[in-house]
Amino acid sequence: MKSLAAQKIAILGCGNIGYAIAKGLIESKVLKKKNLILTRRNHGALKSLKEQGFEATSNNKSAVEKSDLIIITVTPQQANDLLAEIKDVLQPKRHVVFSVVSGLEISAIKKQIGENIPVVRVMPNTAIAIGESMTCLSMQKKEDEYLQLAQELFNHLGKTLIIKEELMVAATVLGACGIAFFLRAIRAASQGGIEIGFHAEEALFIAAQTAKGAASILLNNNSHPEREVDKVTTPQGCTIAGLNEMEHNGFSSSLIKGIVTSAEKCAKLS
Repeated sequence: MKSLAAQKIAILGCGNIGYAIAKGLIESKVLKKKNLILTRRNHGALKSLKEQGFEATSNNKSAVEKSDLIIITVTPQQANDLLAEIKDVLQPKRHVVFSVVSGLEISAIKKQIGENIPVVRVMPNTAIAIGESMTCLSMQKKEDEYLQLAQELFNHLGKTLIIKEELMVAATVLGACGIAFFLRAIRAASQGGIEIGFHAEEALFIAAQTAKGAASILLNNNSHPEREVDKVTTPQGCTIAGLNEMEHNGFSSSLIKGIVTSAEKCAKLS
């Protein structure tokens, strides 16, 4: 198998997440633009990609024929048509498919394109554009060389975790939908900051940096949230008063319920 730097990569259906992957790969310097082919149906989007120096086309088959690694980033509704379009040009000894299609199982992909094409399911989030994604990976069988290739690629764009495929719906909700959940929490914190005296820009800056710091403490110290909470809550203090008021109003419960509800919806879609 070629090294990652030598791979020609096609990103099919290069919308928000596809573009984020492309941008992350370029900015991390793991690939040069000449090693990427991006596909879109929208002519305006194609023009924009070309103006940025990418090789871009609306011809998915041509992109596959020129590439070694295929990253599929279309919506679930578009996936079957795309797989039918490219299946005749996929070569078992040459191509590897990375599927970022939410809810589409590997068995369903292989049913369309053939059992001999290696397929890795990938679930990143939009922070991949700045190298801070949480990306979950899975395969039907533990084929180390393909998982290693996926890990090598996506470790340049954040953190990776290999999971069982049956956990992919959960990974979609906690890792991908989770971006929106945490952004909404930061937005709420910034609105509280405005109410207690800060200008909107100041409040958002403080809230976002504080959230980043909190996450970094957990990741860097391999710590538990409650251990860190205990460090900033003093008897009869303002922190515990605020935390208890949030809990009385269902802060943790509403977040848990939101995650569970999204998982139920995602399972139905898949």
